[in-house]
Amino acid sequence: MAVRDGIVKRGKTWSYVVRVKDPETGLSRPRWVGGFASEADAKAARDQARVTARSGHYVNRSPVTVSSYLDQWIEAHAVQVKPKTLQDYRHLIDRHVKPRIGGVRIQAVRPAQITKLYRDLLTEGGRSGAGLSPRTVEYVHAVLRKAFRDAVLVDQLLASNPVERAKRPRAPARERGEIWTAGQLRVFLDVARGYRLFAFFHLAAFTGARRGELLNLRWRDVDLGRAEIRISGSAAVIGGTRIEGTTKSGRSRTVSIDAGTVQVMKEHRARQAEERLAAGPEWIGGDEYVFSTGSGCPVHPDTVSSLIGDLIRAYNVTAGEDGTGVSCLAKDEARAQP
Repeated sequence: MAVRDGIVKRGKTWSYVVRVKDPETGLSRPRWVGGFASEADAKAARDQARVTARSGHYVNRSPVTVSSYLDQWIEAHAVQVKPKTLQDYRHLIDRHVKPRIGGVRIQAVRPAQITKLYRDLLTEGGRSGAGLSPRTVEYVHAVLRKAFRDAVLVDQLLASNPVERAKRPRAPARERGEIWTAGQLRVFLDVARGYRLFAFFHLAAFTGARRGELLNLRWRDVDLGRAEIRISGSAAVIGGTRIEGTTKSGRSRTVSIDAGTVQVMKEHRARQAEERLAAGPEWIGGDEYVFSTGSGCPVHPDTVSSLIGDLIRAYNVTAGEDGTGVSCLAKDEARAQP
């Protein structure tokens, strides 16, 4: 068995040897790595190993696949991130990453493979073969970047992060710029005024609070006399179960509201009191949640998100030609009360 420039054939596979300095003793020791299908593959791996060994970033060869590493990574983060965030991580990984590159050894992943993953997701990664939105692919990129960064810095499985060098997906300018003008917001709120969740949309627009923060809001957090609300937590539904926790920053904050918003909230509370009276013994939510269903239960997060889209489609809320206004067809029609 002859070793030529660090390369040798053992049976049907090829191996290489590289000398690596022990960080504790400072002594250089040989490291054998095998299992390559061809001499060319072994040479390419040897050359990369020599570069990393010289820079002091050599890592031992590992059979760990992308799927198995991401499973371990998710479990390690189970107590570090919010349940909703963890659910989103799992969904993106299980649905979009594992089926495509899950079986690849994590040390064999190259930037070109990650770039191809993004390209495939953009063209055929959604349901029924439709492409995912650039924004969703950006989320996939963000999760992979975090995971592979930990593979470098924490677990020392990689010498560098291939995700950092992949070509990131970019949303078209029109998609990145879909921010409502003041005129569009005014028309939307005018459309929503006849709906029982109007106060939610108004408060969101005038405070900048997140959906989960407002759905977690209790009346004890609202001081209409001082014209302020206290944001102290957030709510989400995970696996059919409502989960309440801290805000994204983990800190509470007090937000001042204007006189118009105070009036909106007074009207909302009066209407809620009427609903409670009408429901009688069927009212099960107590006098707690600011935004509740007709029976007093807290509103499901998807309800408000779906209603926004329904209102935009039903009343044709669209940007004007000059980008400063909107057209709103049939906004004076009778409005259903969801």
